[in-house]
Amino acid sequence: MAFSSYKTIGDVLKAFQVIYTEANFVGEVEFNIPDYFREDLEFTMREGAVDCSEFAVCENLIFPVLKQVWKRYSSKFILWSHYSLNYDEKLSGFPEYILAKRSPLGKVVFDQPYFILVEAKQDNFETAWAQCLAEMIAAQRLNDEFKITIFGIVSNGGVWQFGKLEANLFTRNIAPYTIYELDKLFAVVNYVFQQCELQLNNLVAA
Repeated sequence: MAFSSYKTIGDVLKAFQVIYTEANFVGEVEFNIPDYFREDLEFTMREGAVDCSEFAVCENLIFPVLKQVWKRYSSKFILWSHYSLNYDEKLSGFPEYILAKRSPLGKVVFDQPYFILVEAKQDNFETAWAQCLAEMIAAQRLNDEFKITIFGIVSNGGVWQFGKLEANLFTRNIAPYTIYELDKLFAVVNYVFQQCELQLNNLVAA
């Protein structure tokens, strides 16, 4: 089944025997947003058809934020866009974005482990989380020997929600964040990237 076949979080939890919980686990790590980014985003949101499709949401609102934070961590990670992720016939498809370890063989090599899965939807967060969680489980299984926390982000461009998968426990952050409070949103995305960097450093040191 493709990731898009899963329509509710409950479907995924039952299919893969994952436990669901909610808690406010994300932190905020200050991020200095350049003025040019604020101005460009404000222009795009004011003048552009930013949410007329999922592709528009990705291109106009989600990717610019992720890319701006990723720049700080690009020596260690690659941010892949709409790249195939396949574990088996039940877990396969094309997540909107995947944050993966930068391969020593070069930027064109899709290397493990995978750390963040991002799913975009215009409005249906239930379906978005079902697909994102399925993607997180696929990443976890592909990571195999890497016992790390997988993070998930679901967004319609305006509202951003966060989750994490540790072993068979999925935790959904209670509080959402919005692009209208840009400093807070960047601080949380930066926190998630920082947690991935810490995990990667621990793997390298082990």
